[in-house]
Amino acid sequence: MPQPPAALPAPSAQAPGPLHAEGLVQLLTPSGERVGDPAWDPWVEHLDAAALRGLYRDMVLVRRFDTEATALQRQGELALFAQALGQEAAQVGSGRALAPQDHVFPSYREHGVAHTRGVDLADVLRLFRGVDHGGWDPVAHGFHLYTLVIGSHTLHAVGYAMGVQRDGDVGTGDASRDTAVVTYFGDGATAQGDVSEALVFAAVNRAPVVLFCQNNQWAISEPTTRQAVVPIADRAPGFGVPSVRVDGNDVLATYAVTAAALERARSGGGPTFVEAFTYRMGAHTTSDDPSRYRSADEEQHWRDRDPIDRLRRHLEATGELPDAFVDDLAHEADALGERVRTAVRAMGRPEAASMFEHVYATPHAGVDADRAAYERFEAAMEGTGGPTSTTTGTTTGMTTGTTGGHAR
Repeated sequence: MPQPPAALPAPSAQAPGPLHAEGLVQLLTPSGERVGDPAWDPWVEHLDAAALRGLYRDMVLVRRFDTEATALQRQGELALFAQALGQEAAQVGSGRALAPQDHVFPSYREHGVAHTRGVDLADVLRLFRGVDHGGWDPVAHGFHLYTLVIGSHTLHAVGYAMGVQRDGDVGTGDASRDTAVVTYFGDGATAQGDVSEALVFAAVNRAPVVLFCQNNQWAISEPTTRQAVVPIADRAPGFGVPSVRVDGNDVLATYAVTAAALERARSGGGPTFVEAFTYRMGAHTTSDDPSRYRSADEEQHWRDRDPIDRLRRHLEATGELPDAFVDDLAHEADALGERVRTAVRAMGRPEAASMFEHVYATPHAGVDADRAAYERFEAAMEGTGGPTSTTTGTTTGMTTGTTGGHAR
């Protein structure tokens, strides 16, 4: 059998693999020590102690929301919930780097980004309760509805970015006009063809988009090592998209890297791929049991690198975390938890007929025909004394948990 040419390198058994921490951008160590980096320090030098406390507040509130939502699912108030536990720094740091006119395309775990965009976190749970497909206005918040189909929204984001580009809202020099688009996805999504296609379109069109991968090291029960043999970020340059790896548990570094990528996009420099190396401290969703596929030692290793603790240690060491602030934040978190519980329990069942609304922006003959058929069915059920969703929410053959809301 012929041998490959000598010029072709043999695979190296010593390759560091996709989970190594070498070369990660880091501005805060796990112990909270501020480390200087001349390439990235300028992007965070305007963040004073008050701004750092603001980032800390964001992360604490998002975690409280995560805890409350998980408890509500366990109590039967939610059908499912996808935790963001441990990923607060990646989400809050990147979210706070966005400008008001920027637009976000999330997957289904970006609760921290939703918070930074002014979305009421209680509205996020409308999806997980099965009331509708999203309880917020994407245009008003610059934050699209959650997407459950893995990786598909990366194409939506690039398409939107190409539209922004064609509208002339890139590279004008007007800071209030120039727009960037960000799409969030996990390491598992990079194994989907949609993400590769998004990278192709982003590269050849120099689209003003940041492709933000939260590498939390697990695609449900499949580790990143089963998805790649090199760091996830190394894939992007092959498409012509520059990439950077950042410590995703470092809110300052994440802010800096994202701010730089956004500025590049807004100025007409094209796309950037960001890999935020973090860890999913909770389950994939509340239907998952991570103890079946990962060890307690691994989980403890990452608890010791908790993103909230990291910033807290830094603020304490610099004397910038007064007791009054901590006490007020604890009360605010309690109030958020109570408000989320009350809001979720007050969410009623949607009318089954609402499934025909918000499907298309204009009338559609197929939808109209389906609506008419459904109305005839309802009338027949009422005439025979059968069950109807308009009174009980249990129409035969209908699933109220998937009705209403917006089309994706």
